[in-house]
Amino acid sequence: MSTSTNGHGVLSASRPTEVAKLDRVVIRFAGDSGDGMQLTGDRFTSEAAAFGNDLATLPNFPAEIRAPQGTIPGVSSFQVHFADYDILTPGDRPDVLVVMNPAALKANLRDVPAGGTIIVNTDEFSKRNLTKVGYATDPLEDESLSAFQVHRVAMSTLTQGALEGTGLGKKDAERCKNMFALGLLSWMYHRPTEGTEAFLREKFAKKPDIAEANILAFRAGWNYGETTESFVTTYEVAPAKLDKGTYRQITGNTALAYGIIAAGQRAGLPVLLGTYPITPASDILHELSKHKNFGVLTFQAEDEIAGIGAALGASYGGALGVTSTSGPGVALKSETIGLGVMLELPLVVIDVQRGGPSTGLPTKTEQADLLQAMFGRNSESPLPVIAPQSPGDCFAAAMEAVRIALTYRTPVIVLSDGANANGSEPWLIPDATQLPDLSVTFASQPNATDGSGEFWPYMRDPETLAREWAVPGTPGLEHRIGGLEKQDGKGNISYDPDNHDHMVRLRQAKVDGIDVPDLEIDDPSGEARVLALGWGSTFGPIGAAARRVRKLGMPIAQAHLRHLNPFPKNLGEVLARYDRVVVPEMNLGQLAWLLRAKYLKDVHSYTKVAGLPFKAEELQHVFTDIIEGALTR
Repeated sequence: MSTSTNGHGVLSASRPTEVAKLDRVVIRFAGDSGDGMQLTGDRFTSEAAAFGNDLATLPNFPAEIRAPQGTIPGVSSFQVHFADYDILTPGDRPDVLVVMNPAALKANLRDVPAGGTIIVNTDEFSKRNLTKVGYATDPLEDESLSAFQVHRVAMSTLTQGALEGTGLGKKDAERCKNMFALGLLSWMYHRPTEGTEAFLREKFAKKPDIAEANILAFRAGWNYGETTESFVTTYEVAPAKLDKGTYRQITGNTALAYGIIAAGQRAGLPVLLGTYPITPASDILHELSKHKNFGVLTFQAEDEIAGIGAALGASYGGALGVTSTSGPGVALKSETIGLGVMLELPLVVIDVQRGGPSTGLPTKTEQADLLQAMFGRNSESPLPVIAPQSPGDCFAAAMEAVRIALTYRTPVIVLSDGANANGSEPWLIPDATQLPDLSVTFASQPNATDGSGEFWPYMRDPETLAREWAVPGTPGLEHRIGGLEKQDGKGNISYDPDNHDHMVRLRQAKVDGIDVPDLEIDDPSGEARVLALGWGSTFGPIGAAARRVRKLGMPIAQAHLRHLNPFPKNLGEVLARYDRVVVPEMNLGQLAWLLRAKYLKDVHSYTKVAGLPFKAEELQHVFTDIIEGALTR
């Protein structure tokens, strides 16, 4: 049966099939951690992005380097939600679940809605594998899957058959079954194919036999969909109508890295990332290490403390110092962060939050570091805290963090999380010439007010309260800084109680006075009595739930905080405007605690610490219950 490609690089079907047009689809690929589900999902996502769909993704993988094969703890999955309109989340439940073994089926079946499609690699449903995950009988043979549309596909066998004659051994050939699955799904949803084939040839350029084997498996999956009688319907999801411009698919960690690079360029400063690898922040190091041509130096230190020490040292030397970590690393870095507060030097600390405490859930998401970011240092050590709301927004958040750090001479903590870091979405590439000017002026001459001709390091800008930044070695600007309390202005070591009181209040006033935008409210009807307020990666689920509530005819307002310290100046007025304020968080209510303490507002805290993002469906129920309660008051 012959095939050809259309203008989108999609293999054109010659067997007539029914084509159903959809506005959105959620697909989840699941299998053993060695089955290549992350690569499969990423490739499907890339082709959806190239086609022009809006999309959001949720990778989910085990923390163990290699969990026992075929077990539930070893299941890895990748969920992609793509649509012909603006979407906010990776989707609550998969419309299509592709499972490579019994463990993947058992771990994910509860999320599939009745009537959903399940595509099963039957080759792995042996008695041994079924027993390993607690199946007494084969779910493909009993009636336990009767509520779903189940397609049984012998992916391993078909892949091996397609690769006969390539010279690959049986084991190596079977490893290509994920590309068979990708080909099948690409056929079902009319996805472009040329990009994946080009990617495989580039990825395995040094092993062309492996590249061609994966391409053959990919084509075999596509052809299986085309020729089998099992699939009588294919599906089309049209491109989304996005703002004009050039887009690329981007993850939160990559966006943070690009934001740091762009900020360094706009500031005219070299960048040093001093860091230590830690999940889920390591990809920031990996990405920044590729961009030495932009004046970026990456230093993988021996531990977390050494990493931030190098970053702070770079700032002392006149560069932009950055360090990246997760919650456990922030704890180790806290003393040096406090030193940065005392030195009043710019420093960007990126915390990609994960489940805890201690080692906790390294590959799962959480928002439980807010209070640590606010108060996790000795004494009064105020610093700004900001949080990106989506993977693409991580770029802007990084730029904003650098702006604040340079303008106000202070460490800044960026609170990303695993959902933002590993998730992806289309990102409108900005015009570099339109990015904000972050250039700084270093001290160039003595500034003492007593006529001594000395340089006083703690002389301040009257508006920002930022001290002058002098590059060490500048003639005539010799000065002393360090961890001991400083005399205001001169910078000499001081144990004077009145001076210490003055300096503590001065450092707090500097942070309190940071210029941040007012909080914007999304309240289409203007009649809402309930406000849903969030921060960080809860933006998508809150927004999607608010859309659902409004479709039910119930008004609700939504607002999202980027700046967590200091809060926007109009936040108190916004909170007072609504009868009820609900704050969904992936912690035990840390932002709610801060709001109650500062504004004496009895906010409603809705919390979840499951290592997974909120679902729009669950927040919809929370919001409707609260709105109905407000209406009956």
